[in-house]
Amino acid sequence: MNNFDYYNPTHIVFGQDRLGELDTLIPKNAKVMITFGGQSAKKYGTIDTVKAALIEREIIEFGGIEPNPQYDTLVKAVKICKDEQVDFVLAVGGGSVMDGTKFIALAAKHPSDQYQEILFHGFSPVPASDALTLGCVATLPATGSEMNMGGVITYMAQKYPFMCPLAFPKFSILDPDLTKTLPKEQIANGIADAFIHVIEQYLTQDTNAKVQDRIGEGVLKTLIEDGPVTLADNENMDARKNFIWSATNALNGIIGAGVPQDWSTHMIGHEMTAQFGIAHGRTLAIILPNLLRERKDKKRAKLIQFAERVWDIKEGSDDQKIALAIDKTEAFFNSLDIVTNLTHYGIDNDGIESIITNMEKMGLTALSETGDLTLDIVRKILIATK
Repeated sequence: MNNFDYYNPTHIVFGQDRLGELDTLIPKNAKVMITFGGQSAKKYGTIDTVKAALIEREIIEFGGIEPNPQYDTLVKAVKICKDEQVDFVLAVGGGSVMDGTKFIALAAKHPSDQYQEILFHGFSPVPASDALTLGCVATLPATGSEMNMGGVITYMAQKYPFMCPLAFPKFSILDPDLTKTLPKEQIANGIADAFIHVIEQYLTQDTNAKVQDRIGEGVLKTLIEDGPVTLADNENMDARKNFIWSATNALNGIIGAGVPQDWSTHMIGHEMTAQFGIAHGRTLAIILPNLLRERKDKKRAKLIQFAERVWDIKEGSDDQKIALAIDKTEAFFNSLDIVTNLTHYGIDNDGIESIITNMEKMGLTALSETGDLTLDIVRKILIATK
């Protein structure tokens, strides 16, 4: 296991009927901006319930944060925060709203109005000294943004990840009842997103990190067991609770502590979303199976472990175990009604070349935990996915 620092200050408030506790979680004298996406949070009464819980506090609403949050939209919220002297930002929504709110919190205290500077540090922490305090009411389990310090923002038609310790939510409310109105497609995408968050921290190089591995394997097996139940049965609250907690633990830092990480699938997927508008979780499910087939020699030891411990494959040669584990993973995504080939989404050879060109433009030319996944290999993976 490699050396690591682990820090996570987020207070998780988990369970049904917890929104009323907002009054105890936010300072009484705070001026609060509530951020949200489309109209579903309004339609189903979530915003009204949140406002009622905040009682006498002054509240500003900012809606319209996109599924892939756009820089220009968020800057409008930043201006309001500054003009109105907002003290606290409260995200009510899924990963995009939470990511956008993290950016708003950082940008509102940025020393200049060149807020895009926050986005140009990649996976290195943004060197910020101050940010607005933020909290989250998570309504879509998927990204783990409710318990981490990262986000992804779209700027100039490109997706930029950013990280900053000041972007950790002070608290996040995870109430499974708030997820019951989600369309099935969003549940499926969330299952795939959480699953692949674990994979990109787990299916790398073996460093004998037994605790991290077994936590990751437990999350994967739970998603395999309870993800489809959540998708099929809207009233199965036990499965829904396990799905929500799996998605949070998939990317709260514990699985990736002290181990090499490989975010190749995410980097390719970001380009597919930016160019073709395919939902994030769906792009990951499209890419991962053939990425694993292409990289199986690089990930051999962990793929065997994945086959045996996650998919319970005990028979056959090591090569057969690896092949069957990848096939089972792809079949799992397909069982969620996620089609895992590019042709279905209208992406042809020209589309593949466009993805490659943009990745080169973004400097994404040496991916994986070993830094040897070149754009030629990305092209092979995408062609195999047609």
